[in-house]
Amino acid sequence: MPVEWGTGDPSGDNPPVDFQAWYTLGVVGLLIAALVSNRVGPDTAMIGALTLLMVAGIIDPRSALIGFAHPAVLMVAALFVVATGLGETGAMTMVAQRLLGRPRTLAGAQARMMAPVAAMSAVMNNTPIVAMYLPIINDWARKLKISPSKLFMPLSYAAILGGTCTLIGTSSNIAINNLYVEYATNNRQALGDAFGLDVPSPTKQFWWISVVGIPSAVAGIGYILLASRWLLPERKPPFEQAIGERQYTVEMLVEPKGPIVGRSIEDAGLRQLPGLYLSEIDRGGNVLPAVGPDQVLEAGDRLVFVGVVESVVDLLKIRGLTPATDQVSKVESDRRERTVVEAVVSHNSPLIRRSVRQNQFRTRYNAAIIAVHRNGQRVAGKIGDIVLQPGDTLLLSTHAGFIPAYRNSPHFYLVSSVPNAREIRHERAGLALAIMGLLVLLLTVPLAKVIALVNATLGTTLPEVAVQPIVAAFLGATLMVFTRCCTGTTARNSINWQVLIVIGSALGIGQAMQQTGVAEHIARAMLDLVGGLGPTGMLMVLFLLTSLFAQVITNNGSAVLMFPIAMATARDLGVSPEPLVVSLMVAAGCSFMTPIAYQTNLMVFGPGGYRFGDYLRLGVPLTLLVAVICTFLAPLAFPFHP
Repeated sequence: MPVEWGTGDPSGDNPPVDFQAWYTLGVVGLLIAALVSNRVGPDTAMIGALTLLMVAGIIDPRSALIGFAHPAVLMVAALFVVATGLGETGAMTMVAQRLLGRPRTLAGAQARMMAPVAAMSAVMNNTPIVAMYLPIINDWARKLKISPSKLFMPLSYAAILGGTCTLIGTSSNIAINNLYVEYATNNRQALGDAFGLDVPSPTKQFWWISVVGIPSAVAGIGYILLASRWLLPERKPPFEQAIGERQYTVEMLVEPKGPIVGRSIEDAGLRQLPGLYLSEIDRGGNVLPAVGPDQVLEAGDRLVFVGVVESVVDLLKIRGLTPATDQVSKVESDRRERTVVEAVVSHNSPLIRRSVRQNQFRTRYNAAIIAVHRNGQRVAGKIGDIVLQPGDTLLLSTHAGFIPAYRNSPHFYLVSSVPNAREIRHERAGLALAIMGLLVLLLTVPLAKVIALVNATLGTTLPEVAVQPIVAAFLGATLMVFTRCCTGTTARNSINWQVLIVIGSALGIGQAMQQTGVAEHIARAMLDLVGGLGPTGMLMVLFLLTSLFAQVITNNGSAVLMFPIAMATARDLGVSPEPLVVSLMVAAGCSFMTPIAYQTNLMVFGPGGYRFGDYLRLGVPLTLLVAVICTFLAPLAFPFHP
């Protein structure tokens, strides 16, 4: 017999389908087709779909564009700046070395990455976690010679799986939980009489999703480790040295009080730079050739490296190493503005047929030569003794104004900057990590409750301030700039505008789907077709339907849409709503099947070089796996009947 409780039932009659709903459905179909074709960039496709909706009057410009001011978009922008501060100070490299290590297999790399990401996502917003990890994983993949395509999607999926483990793991959990608390309050008497239920306690609210979420996260990570090898294509190849690419010989000194003194070559991370190898060590005039990984470094060692320019730049960022030439420290420039430049000596240059020392190169150009490349050959020897020839390519440590000053100079044929070659400010790494720690603290600790507890314990009257996540992110970004962990220019250039455009557009499109009612029409029609499957069957259908809608209208949109339908289903079947509520939380978070389903998927879409179908290939089996686990465990923990 159906249970009669209705005062809190938010369901209602299904209104007729109108032109706006059909038009919106058509635009979403075109959007998906454009993304599947891989012929249009995700930002172009998303902004195009949003424009079509505005042109037809489906959604007004204010509602369509308000997504670009959404806290999720602004928070991601701020976190790009925080990540830049960590990178500019070398703190990011320190985190990667200690947390990620140097695994020898793809599965090992994925496991070492996904486990901590899932754990952190259970207690803090997963969007900032992915924003922080993206540059770390990109650099890590290059050093391990692993395609970033094999890591970025597992990174996003691990963050999503971790979000299903606790109430605060993701915003859709909180939305559904709050809706149910209100619903249970309105129907308290009916739920108590029928099932012995009461409004869930705060402790239950925090942990009840964990019964399903934690097993799902463990199983999901296991599935990714096993299946990604075959189901996740290598869209971007691992770093490989191009044939004929310029190689330089670079000499570096081990600083006497640096952190790598007394450590082996392997432990110091000097064997993990792709396209670069340590050819010899000059120790007090004694040359040690064929250096092994166990060789222990000593203060004052002169290390001779041979490699491509990208790896030479990585070498310059290692704490405890400094270029052997003393001219670098004499370059007159703010350290924050220093960069690395390549310049080709012209036939008319006054530099030719004279040594670097005779040319007084650093005094003349306010730049120091780090290495020289000549006609496909490495030029060895001390920098000051090298006699320059026409066509020599010089690798320079200089100031930001060198390129505009000498781009058209007859002294050089070509002057070009080397990407990501700013000088690392290692002395500020601790400060950058402290700012990151403060950000994590503000995102995870309920500050108002802590202050209230302090006031109650000590009798103080401190104001109970609650810091919102967006405020915490902006505070972290501001501190990174104000403490000179990164410059304002670097911070502005670090923001990935493509990611922000895609997320902002997706929020507007999801708003249009909710306003036109197209999502609710589809949901109710499908539930009408499978109404006779019983509680367990309906639980599975509800899970899959919620997850499907989460792929196109975001997890929060799907949660708000499906909650009244879930409550109506529980009422009609005469079962407890609790297993449906828990399943709804997990299902709304299962945003695995499309790149537009969730912010973290969008964040890795472009950097990973993925195609739309890649998410379906890996995400559909993962969604089905979680659906089966949820359908089995939710009724065991929260029975349909008392």
